[in-house]
Amino acid sequence: MSLGSPAVGQPSLNGTRSCSPFVDFDRVSWSRLGESIKLPLTAEELARIRSLGDEVDLAEVRQVYLPLSRLLNLHVQEGGRLYRAYQRFLGGQPARTPFVIGIAGSVSVGKSTTARLLRTLLARWPQHPRVELITTDGFLYPNVELEARGLMTRKGFPESYDRRALLRFVSEVKGGKDEVSAPVYSHLSYDIVPGRSVVVSQPDILLLEGLNVLQPAQPTRSGAASLAVSDFIDFSVYVDAASDDVRRWYIERFLRLRETAFRDPASYFRRYADLDTPSAIRRAEQLWDEINGPNLEHNIAPTRGRATLVLSKSRDHSVTRIRLRKL
Repeated sequence: MSLGSPAVGQPSLNGTRSCSPFVDFDRVSWSRLGESIKLPLTAEELARIRSLGDEVDLAEVRQVYLPLSRLLNLHVQEGGRLYRAYQRFLGGQPARTPFVIGIAGSVSVGKSTTARLLRTLLARWPQHPRVELITTDGFLYPNVELEARGLMTRKGFPESYDRRALLRFVSEVKGGKDEVSAPVYSHLSYDIVPGRSVVVSQPDILLLEGLNVLQPAQPTRSGAASLAVSDFIDFSVYVDAASDDVRRWYIERFLRLRETAFRDPASYFRRYADLDTPSAIRRAEQLWDEINGPNLEHNIAPTRGRATLVLSKSRDHSVTRIRLRKL
């Protein structure tokens, strides 16, 4: 197999061996890992999965996401074997808990498409048909609470989330609780939907997607160590791209939304629908430069090194490199 950089035990160009904790694949090398698998997805299904502005096509699904689903399937199956060994060692344990996959990355980088695509592909492996997806948007504080805390302009930053509720949710899922509920967030109203929740009932796999899933633990007021959501994640994927590219994608998406979702009278962003193009671009640039860009730089990008696998995108939104943490 030809790799983008030396693999485990493979000498580098200068004759030494790689000491990196990761192995890098280019797209061609990575695609070979899924050549024997039939693509269980149609173009129509992909169109429903794909987010606005994300150009992923069936060729990329086959070359990038199908091998990733195979790798994840291996992790789930090996986790099951380890669990059964634990059962024998400990003399019996409760039913196995869900395998949790974290999907992280910036706004507009395509992590939502990645999460929905993986949910669809993983559910079609016969070993684990019950796959659920939860986004951490539901654990944002309601707008009224963000306003009271002076955090509306920092929505998406770590402090804008109810971290205790999110941590409680994922710990109960991994603890094997029969049913665990999560709040529902509306991108139309830009707020938590009062009285609504989604219930997770012991799936085989839970995908947890959001800006903050790989954030390290926050120390308590006394300085004591605490738990982080990432402590309960079995495998994590970080969707990466150059910040200048993500900024451009954000602005392009804003312009598309101005012509679509922003025109809904119920949209929180209805006021932007009537902006002319230059004004809309300036507003999108301001939102990125003041909110989303700093959040990416200071809070999201620093978590990339904590991921099990990194999908690196080029300017045209296609995945060109895959970095996998060595076992």
